[in-house]
Amino acid sequence: MSLQPVPDLSDVFAYVDVHRQEFLDRLIAYLRMPSISAHGQGIAEVAQYIADVMNRIGLAARIIPAAGWPMVLAERNDVPGAPTVILYGHYDVQPPDPLDEWISPPFEPTIRDGRLYARGVGDNKGQHFAQILALESLLACRGALPCNVKVLLEGEEEIGSPQMPVFARAHRDELKADLVITSDGPVDADGRSRLRFGVRGVLSFELRAHGANRDLHSGNWGGVVPNPIWTLVHLLATMKNDQGIVTIDGFYDNVDTPTPLEQETLDGLPIDSVAVKQSLDLAEFDQPVERGFYERLSTWPTFTINGLHGGYGGPGSKTVLPHEAFAKCDVRLVESQTADEIYAKVEAHIRRHAPGVEMIRQGSMDPSKTRLDSPYADPIRRHRVKNRYSFRQWAAACPIMSLPRRSAFPPSVFPTPTPTNRTTPQTRTWRSNASTRASRPVRQCSPISGRIASRNSNLINCQDARKVKRKIP
Repeated sequence: MSLQPVPDLSDVFAYVDVHRQEFLDRLIAYLRMPSISAHGQGIAEVAQYIADVMNRIGLAARIIPAAGWPMVLAERNDVPGAPTVILYGHYDVQPPDPLDEWISPPFEPTIRDGRLYARGVGDNKGQHFAQILALESLLACRGALPCNVKVLLEGEEEIGSPQMPVFARAHRDELKADLVITSDGPVDADGRSRLRFGVRGVLSFELRAHGANRDLHSGNWGGVVPNPIWTLVHLLATMKNDQGIVTIDGFYDNVDTPTPLEQETLDGLPIDSVAVKQSLDLAEFDQPVERGFYERLSTWPTFTINGLHGGYGGPGSKTVLPHEAFAKCDVRLVESQTADEIYAKVEAHIRRHAPGVEMIRQGSMDPSKTRLDSPYADPIRRHRVKNRYSFRQWAAACPIMSLPRRSAFPPSVFPTPTPTNRTTPQTRTWRSNASTRASRPVRQCSPISGRIASRNSNLINCQDARKVKRKIP
């Protein structure tokens, strides 16, 4: 890919600065509208609202019904033959509970100490609204976009995007693109961007063990009636050993060995392991202790027990022999693994070791990873991330990223919220000038260079078809 100098955007930036307060007011109006996918509250109204916003600025937007909540798809094709970029986001938000932890009401946006507090401002209304404002500013100043753009906003991201794979297959031709950009996830605390190359997949499931038909007294029945908690403890002990190795047959069969370039990049990433452990009150990281920090998060799958429940958990003691127990678990998947593959292997393991235990699948998405030599990676790195070059796969999972195997486009993800993007109610914030600052990162995509440039680009991901089996210690 040939490179050209970054185009002069001074007129666009000036337009953004002049309209700063207007942009902020419009973002606040958007945030006032609840759109809670878990309950269905406000979904139809917000879908229509954001479609109207995009129609007004010159995009052709429409609402597409789905089996669940609707998709909003907008597009503008100004340059025949130019690359096409999809901007992905979600207009739904999580429930704001517990409400008593909010300093200000979740749907009454409030500015405190230069930050805007509201449900959805950091995930994901603030980000995709800033992208829309960027398109509006470009169109106001130039009359056209430098590449072809589609905006895809879904209403079920916060409940796992159950309709996205089906939607992608059904609308494959409409979603053809050279690149998909989504701004979701954190940036470094110092404000610098980090280029990331993928997301791990996830498989969630529940294990249920049953004993008698009711709880019993341990003094009368202990040693006679099987204890379902022990059934699960013994089963779980067969799944991972004390060296940190998952012992389910075939679990690592499709785990790729990092290429020399990937390993070199991982080894060069900055991390203060001592400070991280101190901040978490840890003496050591999990086994295997010799495994690198970023290698753990990028190139190895994990098996996690999220919770183990059964019997009595209240104050004091109760000599109960429980009649049932359950464990909630997840597996983080790496590229070349699939959720279906690992589910089948876990299920087979259970049949061998504890055939009476029930396994209930609760959700999944496949991983995705890019090559470090992706044609989009180096231009973005050199122009926008100031040499912060990270191979790390995302620790979380991102529904849009699971689509390359099912659809026509390679995904690239650019997280742009502020460093306080966490899960507690009052830490999902947005700097009060962030919508105008973030509307500046207009993705420049010309027919000649095909460059995607952003002031706050963080993560890029395309599909990597390489399959090299990894040796397991």
